[in-house]
Amino acid sequence: MATAFPDPWIRLYSLKANGLPALVREIAAAGFGANAVSSGEIALARRAGLAPAQIALEGIGKTPADLALAARLAAGGEPLLWVSLESTEDAAALASLASRKARIDVLVRVNPGVAPETHHSLAVGAPDAKFGVSPEELAAVIDAGGGPNGPLRWRGIHLHVGSQLGAVDAWRSAFRVGLRLLELNRASLPHFDTLDAGGGFPAPMNDADSDSDSMPSAAIFAKETARELRELPANSRPKRLAIEPGRSLVAASGWLIGRVLHVRDREPTLVVLDTGMTELIRPALYGAVHPMRALTSLGRPTEGLEPDSTMVRVDGPICESTDTFGVASLPPLARDDIVAIGAVGAYGSAMFSSYNGRPRPPEVAWDGERLTLLRRRGSLASLP
Repeated sequence: MATAFPDPWIRLYSLKANGLPALVREIAAAGFGANAVSSGEIALARRAGLAPAQIALEGIGKTPADLALAARLAAGGEPLLWVSLESTEDAAALASLASRKARIDVLVRVNPGVAPETHHSLAVGAPDAKFGVSPEELAAVIDAGGGPNGPLRWRGIHLHVGSQLGAVDAWRSAFRVGLRLLELNRASLPHFDTLDAGGGFPAPMNDADSDSDSMPSAAIFAKETARELRELPANSRPKRLAIEPGRSLVAASGWLIGRVLHVRDREPTLVVLDTGMTELIRPALYGAVHPMRALTSLGRPTEGLEPDSTMVRVDGPICESTDTFGVASLPPLARDDIVAIGAVGAYGSAMFSSYNGRPRPPEVAWDGERLTLLRRRGSLASLP
């Protein structure tokens, strides 16, 4: 990612994908700041060693407490990198807390009204999405925040068209919208110099993706942005450009390990694991597909073996009919066999639930040589 978007691009890791402080420390060491959507995520980023100036506060659901934290940090001489405003209400609320002696840098999130090449549940830049304001509403947001000379320093535009993008067309179209809005408003807003293009870079989510050239790389997205920038005079280009990848950085690094509880003679064969939607809700939530591999078959390790495989349905143990991981080609399985579910480094741990009274599972890192405990197994006493 740093190769495709090198300095001076601002690279912000989207903590909502996975906020484990140990993981965030590793990503920060690679030259990333953080994109947080709450006071809690700001706390996780700071726990990982990031300074407020390396953290942007974004997200549609910023509470009064979130905005008050941004104001306190600015008043204390440790302002956040910026706050991305989602509405006139956001702007008015933050302006009421801010001080002209410690102006807060803000971006305005604009919904570009494009058709992202992704699952409809991930298309946050579509015209009917709840995120951001229309380009026509930008002036109203600025007025609600006190105008050009109020307590907010208007720094630019924030965009995000969607996650797991399968092509660059929507990204390019949104980038053009952002560039146009910056140019139109620069005369009245002297600090309007920043364009945050968001994330959306795809990560392989199944074995077919891993071997396919059809998914655009980060370098292709970077090439398209460079092409759009070259179309502008040098003095019209944004002085600051940012991206905020999440899933693409961490998805492939995570595996969920489950143990077989039941094998039922159905059509297709049904395998029930001891891990389910509480540990990985994406398949149940919107039909996400993850690779699945058996680590043992009938009690024997599968490494080095090529046992016959058949298509089976893999479900979890939760008392919901939607608790399923989908179908996969797996060898014969029996109780206590081990199955690994891949590409769960993003939105697995982060979306954990204790539904059905299930404590959080442990999380362990492996660097190829040693295991490191990142989070201990939850206890019954830790349940709400």
